[in-house]
Amino acid sequence: MSLHYTLSVVQEDRLTADLQKVKVSKGEKSFPGLNKSAALWADMARWFGDNVRSILLNLKEVAYYEVEELRLRVGQPLMLRTVDKDLFINHQGETTSPYQAYFIKSEDLTAALERMTHSSLYAVEENLKQGYITLPGGNRVGLTGEAVLQDGQLQTLKHISSLNLRIARDIQGQSLKILPLLLNSAGQLYHTLLISPPRAGKTTLLRDLIRSLSNGVSKLRLEGQTVGVVDERGELAGMWQGIPTYDLGFRTDVLDGCPKASGMSMMVRSMSPQVLAVDELGHAEDVVAITDALRTGVRILSTAHASTLEEARSRPVITHLLDQGVFERLVVLSRRHGPGTIEGAYDLKTGRSL
Repeated sequence: MSLHYTLSVVQEDRLTADLQKVKVSKGEKSFPGLNKSAALWADMARWFGDNVRSILLNLKEVAYYEVEELRLRVGQPLMLRTVDKDLFINHQGETTSPYQAYFIKSEDLTAALERMTHSSLYAVEENLKQGYITLPGGNRVGLTGEAVLQDGQLQTLKHISSLNLRIARDIQGQSLKILPLLLNSAGQLYHTLLISPPRAGKTTLLRDLIRSLSNGVSKLRLEGQTVGVVDERGELAGMWQGIPTYDLGFRTDVLDGCPKASGMSMMVRSMSPQVLAVDELGHAEDVVAITDALRTGVRILSTAHASTLEEARSRPVITHLLDQGVFERLVVLSRRHGPGTIEGAYDLKTGRSL
């Protein structure tokens, strides 16, 4: 089986005062007076200081929906990463060679962090221990710098030197291509694991599966189910002050910013979900929480980092869950034809390709 989807922007646009500065490009659908791509770049630009913001507001030849990552490295050129290439951007917002691009200064990262943390690094200290922060809308910002250790344990990062903003996407309806293979005859979800390398679309597919299960799908005769989402990193729902940025369905409850293990136990006890959804399993305590949840009859929907089943088995936590027969379905994604390429779906009980 080979399924493929192309990324597109459908998340709600948050327009800011910077919209008055953007230019309209020919050939793009527009809001009154400006185009959608420019509007989205203007919204993204609010997270940066004057120099980078000005560049993003004047981007030429680069549409927002083409870009997956925006990278700032002190002393290195400003870079935008698309599906298949790296673009270096000069002060005028034009693509150029890396030698002619705008070179990032330490003050550019300082200004960005002040805006992204609302001038309080202390407030996101726990996230910094993991090397990232999450912006409203689910956009994840990876950070590197000087590690601060205490008793051999990472406490925080200082002197931030690199920033990688991964632009989140919401693609509706793509789960319908794979969902029929993940349901039993009674319309219940098989315990399902989605695996992929980074930037291959597993979180995007997980989000759409949650939405479909929650709302129900009439053409599949699937009734809506109560879904509990433990969104440890804030990427699935994109919560902002308790309100999800993304539509996860009519019957979905979200626990935001809570470690997966304790969050799964809380969700099962308090919200009685039929489906429990989490992103990126990987800790030993996750195994205990999933095992406890299974005793209540809840169905498990999760993801993990791996390119193949063999690679997944190299991770002790995933190996344990697979050996215990927890998961019944496996979906493997890649970037072979772009993000979201589904390489295959497998029945883990029989080893059969579906």
